[in-house]
Amino acid sequence: MALLETRGLSKHFGGLQAIDGLDVDVEEGAIHGLIGPNGSGKSTFFNLVTGIYDADPGSVVRFDGEEITGLEPHEIASRGVARTFQLLRLFSEMTALQNLLVGHHTHVPYGFLTPIVRIRHVRERDAAAVDEMMDLLEFIGLAEFANMPAGELSGGQRRLLSLGRAIAMRPRLLMLDEPAAGLSPVNVDNLMEIVIGLKNRYGLTLLIVEHILKVVMDTCDTVTVLDHGQKIGEGTPGVVKDDPAVIEAYLGKEMDDDAVRAAFAAAAGE
Repeated sequence: MALLETRGLSKHFGGLQAIDGLDVDVEEGAIHGLIGPNGSGKSTFFNLVTGIYDADPGSVVRFDGEEITGLEPHEIASRGVARTFQLLRLFSEMTALQNLLVGHHTHVPYGFLTPIVRIRHVRERDAAAVDEMMDLLEFIGLAEFANMPAGELSGGQRRLLSLGRAIAMRPRLLMLDEPAAGLSPVNVDNLMEIVIGLKNRYGLTLLIVEHILKVVMDTCDTVTVLDHGQKIGEGTPGVVKDDPAVIEAYLGKEMDDDAVRAAFAAAAGE
């Protein structure tokens, strides 16, 4: 069953057609990759699904069977959709723990008067939230940096913290926008191991945009390929990497078929 569905999803920016009639199904429990050359519409797709951009008339986005087209970002997030960004949007002056608590705040059950009339209850809930976030920090390998300002963490640690903050929202669908950008090969492998561990631990569905093809080919169940805002290929990693339209979109027509297939396979780490 599809947890996320788009039907006829489109977006114009003036005279530019960024997304053109896109139909995508992301199955519940799957790891679904979204790839394509620069400018193919991947980040625009993320922004449309999460409500940052308004889709063109006639577009439909459904999450768990409910149409969410046109909802505000916070309304979509409250339904169980979380995402990370290419450019990390952490609170640099806040500690790693505080950043996770920000992500977790939507699950705090009391209102603004509760601290006045039920102090003990509030303290217990706050302590439980801290314990839960510390457990998450431990799982992603950042527990020892819990009280360090996020701005003082390394690039790889900040990426892990961004991932942790998204998980703190307790999503059903986690959308990762180039999670491995700027990381060394060793750190990429470490990150993806943690991502898979988080998926299994929390029962997540993952939608991943990533330029490192090896990440997509090694981890995804299904891959959707975009070019100029349109879907040009879809299927298992093994099917997609041999699709002539996909190879042409990435590498062009300058080489013969055997050469471009070999180049694409090398990029995928084979």
